[in-house]
Amino acid sequence: MMARMILFLAVWTIGVCFGATGIETDPDAKSGAECQAPRASSQSHLKVTAWELKDQTDGVGELVQTREWLLLPGTVPVEITANVVDVQDVVTGAGTVYLRLSPLPGSRNWEGSDFRTKPGSVDGVEVIERPCRTLKLPYAGGTVGRRTALMKAQRELRPYVAGRDGLFLSNTWGDRNRDARICEAFLMREIAAAAELGVDVVQIDDGWQKGRTANSTAAKGKGVWDGYWASDPEFWSPDPVRFPNGLKPILEGLAAHGMKLGLWFGPDSSHDAANWERDADLLLDYHRTLGVDYFKIDSLKTRSELSLKRQAALFDKVLKGSAQKVVFDLDVTAERRPGYFGLPEIGPVFVENRYTDWHKYWPHQTLRQFWALCDVVDPVRLRMEILNPLRNREKYANDPLAPAAWPIESVFASVMLGSPLGWFEASGLDAATVARLKPFVATWKRHRTRLHAGVVHPIGAKPDGVAWTGFVVAQEDGELDVILFRELNDETDYEVDLRLFVGAVGIARSPVPTGMCEVLSPRGTAVADGLRLKVKVDEKLDFVWVRIGKIW
Repeated sequence: MMARMILFLAVWTIGVCFGATGIETDPDAKSGAECQAPRASSQSHLKVTAWELKDQTDGVGELVQTREWLLLPGTVPVEITANVVDVQDVVTGAGTVYLRLSPLPGSRNWEGSDFRTKPGSVDGVEVIERPCRTLKLPYAGGTVGRRTALMKAQRELRPYVAGRDGLFLSNTWGDRNRDARICEAFLMREIAAAAELGVDVVQIDDGWQKGRTANSTAAKGKGVWDGYWASDPEFWSPDPVRFPNGLKPILEGLAAHGMKLGLWFGPDSSHDAANWERDADLLLDYHRTLGVDYFKIDSLKTRSELSLKRQAALFDKVLKGSAQKVVFDLDVTAERRPGYFGLPEIGPVFVENRYTDWHKYWPHQTLRQFWALCDVVDPVRLRMEILNPLRNREKYANDPLAPAAWPIESVFASVMLGSPLGWFEASGLDAATVARLKPFVATWKRHRTRLHAGVVHPIGAKPDGVAWTGFVVAQEDGELDVILFRELNDETDYEVDLRLFVGAVGIARSPVPTGMCEVLSPRGTAVADGLRLKVKVDEKLDFVWVRIGKIW
């Protein structure tokens, strides 16, 4: 009953803020309507927590940091600049979490704080008015309730659709050949290899188009990174040399394996995105004539409030024109862009570019960022990478946390609760890697709709390469999935207290029924003892995935 109440309150709050749509359809319209949340029950025992998220991830190592304050009456208010702020009564576990729907502080078009603490008040914080929307989401049940409210709010903005969202997407750019190999023959080999692995969407990055960007191996210093229409009216036509037969053979090859096509695209940001309608019409044409449903959005520049409104209008037009079938992966690796919460309605966030070539990829680092982001971002909205762990092994000599030290199934499992990105050339994977990963991907695909429908809770220690860490995925009907990673430590056994995910949402505690504990990972064991789960993982850097039947 309490879970239903949390859902009702979250949906009610969003409905008041947004009406029926969510995305601003008028690029010149003003936004900023705010809702009123109920007051906390105690003036004296409020804890305020702020999540400071980072994008422009090419140059940032830690993507999430938190700050917190216990509010003491009579103390000086504190200014807070953040997109997510929580006010919780530590006695009752009730609270209100605020979600500011705007780019992150470093990418906004205004300066100043978002919130101000109010020591001694029943509200805890004051929302500072800005040219954006702020959701106020009341909840009960402590941290579990707060995460549930945030996820429900994001699912109202962009509902999860099985078969459209949370798919396994591959993109060859991660092997750093950039666009040098992109052509019809190479893509046909990629399609065959990706199909063998179990990939859902094969995405062609920068290089499929006639125009040349600054990232192209063929640019020779003359590529562009903006103003695409002015540089060449046929910039976004398929390259006639690389694809002499157009994209039709690629689409036919994908369709034969039940896969879909994704394309890289850079919206024209010149003159505050003045060409947004032209971009939208182009994308709709690719969707309607070729059935392209997935677009990676890169090179975007959000230079002003007007450009943000026009970019929102671009995506809105395509989403409405495609009956919500199109999925946009918004790259947040560089430049000023809408980020995690500027345009949450449009699809996943393409979080990172990490490469073994530059000695900048470790599986535990990716797990760390994903684990931390899951505290406030709906995991299915996070496109997180898996690289070919055997490339550039010499760069990781004598490193016990090297990519090749991790079982490939463990690497995939570290991001499987989100939208996995195969950041590699599928045709470049060795046979042993494919043989190990293929059956696990098949297992994940059988269960992913359930996983993506639940609320994900990070548990254990924050990943650092030597921790026990992981996730609990809680369903409204009481079913749980527990995914635990044994990093580089000497403890083979770990125990999880499941009471937090039962009593915290107002459900009577009861033992896990006998026989309702199923191990889905290739290795690892688990035993349920009342409401405690005891797992064993024999090898370092391995994991265990346990499905637990309805526990109430």
